[in-house]
Amino acid sequence: MKKILAIGASNSSTSINKVFATYIANQIQNAEPTVLEWDDMVLPLYSADLEKENGVHENARKFKQLVEEADAIVISLAEHNGLPTAAFKNLWDWTSRITQKFWANKPIFLAATSPGGRGAKNALRIVKDMMPHFAGEVIADFSLPQFHQNFQEGDITDAELKQDLLNKIKHFEQTI
Repeated sequence: MKKILAIGASNSSTSINKVFATYIANQIQNAEPTVLEWDDMVLPLYSADLEKENGVHENARKFKQLVEEADAIVISLAEHNGLPTAAFKNLWDWTSRITQKFWANKPIFLAATSPGGRGAKNALRIVKDMMPHFAGEVIADFSLPQFHQNFQEGDITDAELKQDLLNKIKHFEQTI
């Protein structure tokens, strides 16, 4: 049984990206998903001064441990003003202070969704471009536009989008 870390890259209590990351992780055959709980990852805004004064925050160390324990990672990105969320970026900043290669060459399924028609594609592109610099191996990526229209009652309602996603999940499964 493969251990999958599912990350909804938004700290909103009603995060559609947590829903989507969990959905994707649950589609992976022979997998045991662990869903990241943002309440367990609260961090102060990264600053070199804070790090010098107190060291790397314990929650960054906990996150790094979750990454190390996983066989693969599913991330669904939210987008705030065309960028990944501050919460996700802050977690990334703190964890990269332990080691820049903190994604540890784990296979990553990188997804994104939003209520709008672009499906957080900017955030997806930005993070996908950055992953190799931090030892993140993006195996598949997928953007789901108009989440509230295309995801209802726990499933993707658009047949073409669903088939595209399932094909990418199958490809991802073959690498883990």
